Amino acid sequence: MIRITQDRLDAPALLQDFSRDRLDTGAVVSFTGLTRSRTGDRIVDTLTLEAYLGFTERVMEAIEADARVRFDIQDVLAVHRWGAIAVGEPVIFVAVAAAHRRPAFEAADFLMDHFKTRAPFWKREDGPDGRRWIEPRDQDHADLARWAEEIP
Repeated sequence: MIRITQDRLDAPALLQDFSRDRLDTGAVVSFTGLTRSRTGDRIVDTLTLEAYLGFTERVMEAIEADARVRFDIQDVLAVHRWGAIAVGEPVIFVAVAAAHRRPAFEAADFLMDHFKTRAPFWKREDGPDGRRWIEPRDQDHADLARWAEEIP
């Protein structure tokens, strides 16, 4: 399941709800991405994300569908924020359930690599030095490339 929201994310509550009543699940892997106070030597006060609602969710759902085909997983929850996000606040929460740990870890990693570079969010950092739009880094593209087969 994919959700995009302006609401603050409560990662512990999301994980608890996602994990509840999973009698056939052997592993739940989760990732919470936080807003950093620095990017390199640049101080960041706020991260602002813009999304084309509907379209952004469809792209993320296609990435989720690809993960379900590639990995033996039972369930996915990805909740991504948009709007102004303060330093230290969660930007994204991803959880994957599977019968075994390896597919849960791999699927979570695959999802994050793809969401980071392929999900259509426009990201802006605001700080004492002004505003700056940011793009995925070379390392983000290298992380994506290791999966060898991209989503069309």
